[in-house]
Amino acid sequence: MSTFVSQQNARPGVYDKVIADIAKKNLCPFCPEHLAEFHKNPIEEREFWIVTDNQYPYRPSKHNKLFIYRTHIQHFSEISAEAWKELGEIVQEQTEKLHIIGGSFFMRFGDARFTGASVSHLHCQLLQSNPDDPAYDSKTGIFTRLG
Repeated sequence: MSTFVSQQNARPGVYDKVIADIAKKNLCPFCPEHLAEFHKNPIEEREFWIVTDNQYPYRPSKHNKLFIYRTHIQHFSEISAEAWKELGEIVQEQTEKLHIIGGSFFMRFGDARFTGASVSHLHCQLLQSNPDDPAYDSKTGIFTRLG
C-alpha cells in the first residue's frame, strides 16, 4: 500500500484509476520531481507553493485552483510564517484574477484517513461553483469529502 496516496478517498472514474497507478509506484505525485509525470496542467512555481488548476476538478466548479506546498510535508504545523504569508497573497491574487466573488478554500493536511484527501502531501484548494453548469444544483452545490 502506498504511503503517498489513499485509494479509498479517490473519486470514482478516471481519477481512481490514476490514483491506483500512482499507488503501485509508491511515490508522491505532488512532489516537484514527480508532478509533471502525473499533472498535465501548467504550473506556476512560487518560493513555497506550486499554483495550478486541479487536473480533476470538482464538479460543477467554475474554478478549482490547487496550491501544493513545494516541499513534501503533511501537516500545517510545518509551514513557516513566510509560506503562510505567500499563501495568503496567492489566494488574494487568484480571487482577484479570476473574479471570484464567492467561493470556498480548504487545506488537506495530515493522515488521509481523516481528511478525505487522495494525496498525502499538504495542499489547498480554492473553489468557485458554477451556477450556469447544467449539473449545478443550488441545494447541493459542489460535493467533496472533508474528513
